[in-house]
Amino acid sequence: MFPLAGMEISMSLTYQPGILAPLAPCGRSISFSVKLESDPKPALLRLRRVFNPEWGVVGIGEPLARALGGEIAGLRVFPALSGSPHAIPSDQHALWLFLRAENRGDIFDLSQKITGLLDSAFEVSDSVETFTYADSRDLTGYIDGTANPDAQKSIEVAIVPAEGGAPGSSFVAVQRWAHDLGHFHAHSQDQRDAMIGRRLDDNEEIADAPESAHVKRTAQELFDPEAFMVRRSQPWASAEGQGLEFIAYAATLDSFERMMKRMAGIEDGLADALFTFSRPVNGAYYWCPPLSDNRLDLSLLRL
Repeated sequence: MFPLAGMEISMSLTYQPGILAPLAPCGRSISFSVKLESDPKPALLRLRRVFNPEWGVVGIGEPLARALGGEIAGLRVFPALSGSPHAIPSDQHALWLFLRAENRGDIFDLSQKITGLLDSAFEVSDSVETFTYADSRDLTGYIDGTANPDAQKSIEVAIVPAEGGAPGSSFVAVQRWAHDLGHFHAHSQDQRDAMIGRRLDDNEEIADAPESAHVKRTAQELFDPEAFMVRRSQPWASAEGQGLEFIAYAATLDSFERMMKRMAGIEDGLADALFTFSRPVNGAYYWCPPLSDNRLDLSLLRL
């Protein structure tokens, strides 16, 4: 039900396929909190029994893992950070799902199904619909995810290896950015290119771009150790505004955290030029459990 065209799930796959699959035309990022005086175990067992990996990706937050007595090495709460003068907010929730489908109708049906499965113990805290814009571009018009590693490297970057504490699992940083597109487009094309660090017309990096250019502040290979991630971000737009739902998978959350600190200027006082027209409005970390026989493996949560 609700399959993506051409997406076949191998029964031997140990990681959730939506982590590395190409972006779908439509998506929805949903965060859940545990209802007061509720036991989350029965709802999670239903989710494990029914959830089809074709539907998207499931992430477990540190508060939920802790409540269940699970110990997930490397999982933690998203930290609130303070740059100069930029604040990075934390809005950590218990559970996160990113649903993916070919059209909004299927996204609606999937959302209804998921919330029904979880309704006894979980309530929706936040939800936003996402979509693929043009040829995988941000709403600014620039191509997003250009620096993603190739297919083989992506597995090494995003999936916990066999010698790790939870092989086949992954960690994800989810952070919504709200763009002021009017302010962005009030700048000249050359100025906009300099902010991003790439030319809009050919997507080529600008060698002499300012040090504050987004590409330069986030160059993954220049961190020590390197801070590679697999980005699966998508734009969002609603009556409240528009921007980017930043979603990045990695075998360790350290990669994202080092990058975010540099972007905010915490290291050297130089903020990423992204902050001249956009700002983060929330942020959360989740652990994406592995698969076993094509079902979520929740054994580390004692389920």
